[in-house]
Amino acid sequence: MKITFLGTGTSQGIPVINSNHPVCFSSDKRDKRLRVSILIEWNSNTYVVDCGPDFRYQMLRAKVNKIDGVLFTHEHSDHTAGLDDLRPYSFQLGSVPIYAQKRVLENLKRRFDYIFEEKDKYPGAPSVEQFVIDKHPFDLNDLKVVPIEVNHGKLKILGYRFDKVAYLTDVKTIDIEEKEKLKNLEVLIINAIRYKPHHSHLNLEEALKLIEELNPQKTYLTHISQHLGFHTEVEQKLPKNVFLAYDELVLEIT
Repeated sequence: MKITFLGTGTSQGIPVINSNHPVCFSSDKRDKRLRVSILIEWNSNTYVVDCGPDFRYQMLRAKVNKIDGVLFTHEHSDHTAGLDDLRPYSFQLGSVPIYAQKRVLENLKRRFDYIFEEKDKYPGAPSVEQFVIDKHPFDLNDLKVVPIEVNHGKLKILGYRFDKVAYLTDVKTIDIEEKEKLKNLEVLIINAIRYKPHHSHLNLEEALKLIEELNPQKTYLTHISQHLGFHTEVEQKLPKNVFLAYDELVLEIT
């Protein structure tokens, strides 16, 4: 299995428009962060988790010539605003499978009504095939996918476990029964937005406490804001098995 970090930034990305924060002027490419998303590949399968406003550039940068579908964590724009840019893959496949909670699909239908129209649909619009998912596991081409329900503030959203890898973003808290799904992980990918507490995201202290509790072999932090600091400085302060993810980082998991 191969995981590519397509984006590791928060809802505004880094650099932030009109920001004077020093990280926004960093010359280290690891401090340039597009909106958060990953590409997951196994055998001949290629799926994306979330397609935000940077989706088009992320696909071009990673040279992704085909995808088999998109899994959505939730409906916020930094995770969904690139839906229209599924067009090239839609023309290639006929329609792109998308997997999301019923609430998320209903939200997308309101915002992208022209994509979901059944009559008199504009021929240049992408086509999608909808799959409603919840907390129950499902199969994707011989890979068991285990949704993890987490709390993004008051909003119930999904993370995903793929074998011994889990991808959780926009987490603030996780209920006890969902933590049971996160045992014996080889790799955990989880958000850590900044040092100060946040109403709907883990800060670094909270993320590290949760990592210690879940005890994965390795952890990569994502959904990072400029307020966490420079990549080189932050990573030096982390426990030995915890790392800052960055755009275009590739993990090979056997």
